[in-house]
Amino acid sequence: MPTLPHLLLITTGGTIAGSAAEATDTSRYRAGALGANELLAALPEAATLGEIETAALFALDSKDITPEHWLTLATRLREHLADPARDGIVITHGTDTLEETAFFLALTLPRARPVVLTAAMRPATARSADGPMNLLQALAAASRPELAAAGAVVVANDRIWAASAISKRHTHAPDALGAWEDGPLGHALGLDIRLGRFAATEPRFTGALPERLPRVDVLTAYAGAPSDAIDQSPAAALVLALTGHGSVPETWLPALARARDRGVHVIRASRVPCGGVMRNANFDDDAHGTLAAGPHTPWQARIIAMLALANDFDAAQLQKTLLAP
Repeated sequence: MPTLPHLLLITTGGTIAGSAAEATDTSRYRAGALGANELLAALPEAATLGEIETAALFALDSKDITPEHWLTLATRLREHLADPARDGIVITHGTDTLEETAFFLALTLPRARPVVLTAAMRPATARSADGPMNLLQALAAASRPELAAAGAVVVANDRIWAASAISKRHTHAPDALGAWEDGPLGHALGLDIRLGRFAATEPRFTGALPERLPRVDVLTAYAGAPSDAIDQSPAAALVLALTGHGSVPETWLPALARARDRGVHVIRASRVPCGGVMRNANFDDDAHGTLAAGPHTPWQARIIAMLALANDFDAAQLQKTLLAP
């Protein structure tokens, strides 16, 4: 009889562990109300997927996740990934900031074993809750050793997504998680995991994790947006979620120059979900001393900047990292 894989389930809260008073209530519930053992007790099929160990790390609504939580989670995961007895790790998380946590983990974790995040849009107590199948499929995916090469991935709604591609695209629909341009790495048909071809990735930050991450703010441009926040921000770097291909409002230029004089790194990103912002495209980065976010969203550029500055990267190193796919 084949040996079942040894899987670790880490819970951080979220809607997937949410509880409401009524089975038809999908909006008024308490996130993170249920623990790992309660989630697994409702899933007898999980016993067929592996020997599952559980660890409760947080019980948070993911809107309340902070960079300090990322560091705690990544530190714990590095310890677990160094244990050869474990074959894969699943992390439950809220959908609101799932894309940020997943991207942080993809940047910082070794590709030792599969790391799979999953979530839900309906609480566990809801009629037709999406969390139970998402969790089962995440456990099944975590047992596939070849998935480790992809870095952190997200499993939801029968699909497996790379951390760099995933985003939340709807405020309440069950299929809220997905990608704007990239296709999934694989699919799940029930508990049958079907992986496609995908390129192996490497973590960009392999050194010791910092004790804290520097503050990096995201400022959004819109018609008539004032520049006050640029002068008022105490952040070490500013990511600008600009219009179009990173178009900088003329009225922002003096404040951005003052920020650069203070030693603040200024990164041009776009609020448009697809396409990214290339260097010196639609704006003279060389002349203004700004950086381009490359293919990354404003939220991803922020995370890269936080890790880069914590590792004492200079502007050239930060720009090179931002432009990497």
